[in-house]
Amino acid sequence: MFSTERKVGPLFLVVLALITALLPLSMHLFFPALPSVMADFSSSEAMVNLTVSVPLFVMALMSLVYGFLSDKFGRRPVLLCSIGFFVLGSVLSAMATDMWMLICGRFLQAAGGGGGLGLARVIARDVFGADRLVKVLSYLTMAYAIGPMVSGPLGGAVVDLGGWRAVLIVASVLGILIGLISFFVIFETNKNVADGSRGQTPFEGYRRLFTNPRFVAFILQSGFTSSVFFTMAAASSFLMIDYLGRSPSEYGLYFICFPFGFLVGSLLSAHVAGRVKVETMVLLGSIVMVVGTLTQAGFLLSGIVTPLTIFLPGFFAISAQGIALPNAQSGAINVAGPLAGSAAGIGVFIQLLAAALATQVYGIIADGTPVPMAIAVSICALLGLVVGSIPFLLSARDARKC
Repeated sequence: MFSTERKVGPLFLVVLALITALLPLSMHLFFPALPSVMADFSSSEAMVNLTVSVPLFVMALMSLVYGFLSDKFGRRPVLLCSIGFFVLGSVLSAMATDMWMLICGRFLQAAGGGGGLGLARVIARDVFGADRLVKVLSYLTMAYAIGPMVSGPLGGAVVDLGGWRAVLIVASVLGILIGLISFFVIFETNKNVADGSRGQTPFEGYRRLFTNPRFVAFILQSGFTSSVFFTMAAASSFLMIDYLGRSPSEYGLYFICFPFGFLVGSLLSAHVAGRVKVETMVLLGSIVMVVGTLTQAGFLLSGIVTPLTIFLPGFFAISAQGIALPNAQSGAINVAGPLAGSAAGIGVFIQLLAAALATQVYGIIADGTPVPMAIAVSICALLGLVVGSIPFLLSARDARKC
């Protein structure tokens, strides 16, 4: 078994960032390929969309599995296996001869890719400790945000040059490269495994975690803030293109405000890490998000609908996610103790599931006007503030007792 006491340098953090960025980059790379897939297989739009929706739910579910397995068997073997599944699924998808084979390949690709987000976080916690975890997670969330920023133009260029299968070949190559680098750089970091501990059943671990109010509040806050991001991203495209009649390219330029805001918030979070308590940062981020979303809703509901009234308040709302998310993730992992892997997996699961559900709810209530967007993101932000205040209040109560 590899030692958990090795010294790590910048390369180790870079590899964790690559693992974190692999999942969103590879999944978003496929978006520009959807029309080509539909034409190639003479399929319906609903059928082609299964290559997107199915992977999202698979990633959410598999994050729970990987978290538990990493607590029981170690981080390194589980991580390498997940990358192997990702590569295998990418190759199978690239070789698909019909839609069902492509969906199966994407299923396997997502099952493998679902390990990266949670495992990178818990490995960071093992290696860098609780004191530096917020700063490290801020850098990892920045890597996560870069994926969607570059995947659109990169995926489009790859499809134009080599067709939709080329996107999956690129994903396979990226997976192989990151797998090889991880094999030589990532060592076993789970001290419980190194000491021979095998943990407990997943249901016992989940029960322990979900009876901890701090843990529940942290992961729910992450879920609600992620819901704001994805709902705002989905709704803003329809408002810009259909409601305002702007071009997709103009929308793409304005959309950069969202991931850029996330990067700004993450940088701020990294800058103050260790000097401000995570409970305070989560509450601060929750408050800023409510202010941003309610400001945006005020403009939209009053009929002042322009790109600036959509994206400028949205920039501040998503910046708030960059402030709160690393701290909420760090808080959830740190309160979990030896169940850190399971906690990281649950955190990813709640993020993906909440975002998927909120986006779907918005799709149901959407009526072509700005009203559903204003209502949906405001409710998610307010719920985020409610749960985000719980760790702060519990911390203040404990401080008074002392």
